[in-house]
Amino acid sequence: MSETCNQTPFWQRQPVLPPEVQQVLRGRLESALADPGAREVLVWPTVLAAPRLRQEHPDGLAEDLLLAHAARLLAPLGQADPGARWRAHLAAWPDTAEPGPGGWKPHASWGAWGPLVSLRCGWQLAALTPLPLDDRYPLACGVSLFNHGLFHECHDALEPLWIEAGGPLKDGLQGLILMAGGYHHLQVHNREGLVALWTDAVARLESCGGRVPTPWGEVRAETALDLTRRRLRLARAGALDLADLWALDRPTWEL
Repeated sequence: MSETCNQTPFWQRQPVLPPEVQQVLRGRLESALADPGAREVLVWPTVLAAPRLRQEHPDGLAEDLLLAHAARLLAPLGQADPGARWRAHLAAWPDTAEPGPGGWKPHASWGAWGPLVSLRCGWQLAALTPLPLDDRYPLACGVSLFNHGLFHECHDALEPLWIEAGGPLKDGLQGLILMAGGYHHLQVHNREGLVALWTDAVARLESCGGRVPTPWGEVRAETALDLTRRRLRLARAGALDLADLWALDRPTWEL
């Protein structure tokens, strides 16, 4: 995981995104999770809708400027030709950008949500860039996304592993998925949803002491389990604004 995860902007209440924006984010993340070579799909939304660049270039980013900013994010992914990658990306993802008077602008379907798309894609990229690219990658994605406060994305990363698993591994992975889902409900302040998911998550993870052994390494979630128990008690006590739940430490996992 990246060294900046402790400064995650997602450890706070989040808006519920419209379906079309959810689809923009989901499609790119699913590609990056399925193939580490596809992580570059997260680079272009990150740059195109970055608030500072949009403010400085309201009529669009000139292509040379777009490529210069993208090059810094592509290099850690092993990509050295941003021009070729941009052309390939546009062909595969036409809903990323459209031409404006001064250059490339975020696609109109993003509406006013461009800054959040940029932030979320950028944070996903930060979570996935430093990970091992061997068979540990899917599990490492789930752990890193959880630690970056991207709880919905963590669910998406772990679900394929859960589908293929059986026995204690399946139960342990489901406990982790349910924990992450509960924190997503906390982000959108859905008290009923987080209580339901955390109740099941705590029951499953208590049976293994908060440590989930897997073929790709052991996920240590003991501290996160304790924090989740405490939050569950507070949520059941009925605080409507959930402020006490946010006041506790942010949970993280170890792999």
